[in-house]
Amino acid sequence: MRIVVKIGTSSVTDEHGSIKNEAIRALCEQVARVRSEGNEVIVVTSGAIAGGVGALGLAQRPTDTLTLQALAAVGQSQLMNKYNEHLATHGLVGAQVLLVPNDFIDRTQYLHARQTLARLLELGCVPIINENDAIASDEIRFGDNDRIAALVAHSVSADVLVLLTDIAGLFTADPSIDASATFIEQVAADDPLLSVRASASSSARGSGGMSSKLSAARIASWSGVRTVIADATKTDVVVHALAQTPGAGTQFLPHNRNLSARKLWIAFAAQQSGVIVVDAGAKQALIERNTSLLHAGVAEVHGDFSEGDTVEIQDMSGAVFARGMVSVSAIHASAAAGRKSAELPDGIVAELVHRDDLVVLVDQ
Repeated sequence: MRIVVKIGTSSVTDEHGSIKNEAIRALCEQVARVRSEGNEVIVVTSGAIAGGVGALGLAQRPTDTLTLQALAAVGQSQLMNKYNEHLATHGLVGAQVLLVPNDFIDRTQYLHARQTLARLLELGCVPIINENDAIASDEIRFGDNDRIAALVAHSVSADVLVLLTDIAGLFTADPSIDASATFIEQVAADDPLLSVRASASSSARGSGGMSSKLSAARIASWSGVRTVIADATKTDVVVHALAQTPGAGTQFLPHNRNLSARKLWIAFAAQQSGVIVVDAGAKQALIERNTSLLHAGVAEVHGDFSEGDTVEIQDMSGAVFARGMVSVSAIHASAAAGRKSAELPDGIVAELVHRDDLVVLVDQ
């Protein structure tokens, strides 16, 4: 099997931002055990910025982008040193790979990244992936490693994605504030839970929350990858997650639809910049005939988006049924709304969202 394991900031650093040596040692031990059974493992790790905070002895995590980028550069090297220190005790070598969103959006970059990861696995290395926070901009970045892990799982055709966090898995409510919350053992690919927005809260040291993990599980599900959300502190949690041991974590079953990495990004990872409301005819055409969205079918335009931004596509009742990257700005989209192609002003393309940049989120 090919496995992607993601561990979050709260699991690899303490409240002071220092890297938890024991957490990384335990993970590397499990990686070695899984590898010894003939499996391939890729690790996606958070903790670079938090590690930088601890290394420089800062009292709290800064908020300005430039300092955060500098801290990522400081913390990333320390993080890799720890991983390689513990992997070496098992005769393994870690390989640092830093990714940015364009590595999944741009086809050439995507192929380069995929080929590099494949070659590292062939060489017997353990790829250790993080977002390139030292150069990432707020305008285009992942913001958390859950989605990176899911997109990586897709790109390498992984069998299982394990998201390690500080709770046992998914619950019916937040167990820290609701004593009646019950653990959810399994989520089907068509379960509405994969569509809801769970608590988006994240720790002071990291940027991910259960919302981002559900988004990652959905990306993986639509890639044909089984996902497990589990407690990083449980003994042999990765081993049990792979074996589907009851109680090892919440399992998300794979969907029967497989999307390209680009469409996965558009559907579940790209930041939403606006909303396009379409009429019944346009909705039917998009769902049943896999067409592009033309301006004639647009009833309303909301938001301040630019060409290339991602928008949600809703029907007249407000239900979101698709997402896509627009070909024109919100100003031009509003001016062209409801117009036939022959009536469009010069310079405005007929397709508001081309079918290659559109993902229908309901069953077709």
